[in-house]
Amino acid sequence: MNDSMLSSRLIENAVAEISRLPGIGRKTALRLALHLLRQDPSETEKLCESLIHFRREICFCSLCHNLSDTPVCSICADPHRDRAMICVVESVKEVMSLENTRQYNGLYHVLGGIISPMDGIGPDNLTLDDLEKKVAEQKPEEIILALSATMEGDTTNFYIYRRLKDYRVRITTLARGVAIGDELEYADRITLGRSLMNRQPFVMES
Repeated sequence: MNDSMLSSRLIENAVAEISRLPGIGRKTALRLALHLLRQDPSETEKLCESLIHFRREICFCSLCHNLSDTPVCSICADPHRDRAMICVVESVKEVMSLENTRQYNGLYHVLGGIISPMDGIGPDNLTLDDLEKKVAEQKPEEIILALSATMEGDTTNFYIYRRLKDYRVRITTLARGVAIGDELEYADRITLGRSLMNRQPFVMES
């Protein structure tokens, strides 16, 4: 699709912006733009307002770095969560995936990525200092390493283990119901739930 195929500059601008979203090509962007055009203007305005409020008002939890509407997220603020367990994940997407299993009732810690030298991401780019401080101060009984079963995920697991091994905390990892090489966010709910429930002590390979 080229610019000449669109008769309206307004449509072209809308398609150009929508197609910047991940996984959205120009054909899909055009369908979405035409769909919005068929809706009542108030519906489109409601969508735009919700996106603006989301972008301006969303924040990161000061305790676990999960997305939140308030300085402390609803998970960290929930008095019924088991504070003896902290599940370490790459991003907020994994928090959502694990919560959907309904198999976990502890707390989380979002790293904000995983160690990947090829992408220029090192330990200093992650929230590892906050994690170690949390372990030192809160003294949880267990740290669950719930990172993707990839080379980068395993590298991050090893690094975290080395930083925390001198603390009196049990370090576990997900059972390999999640296949090696799989991204955690794409694991189905049942497989992910079983991997979480059947977690095992983390063993650092020589």
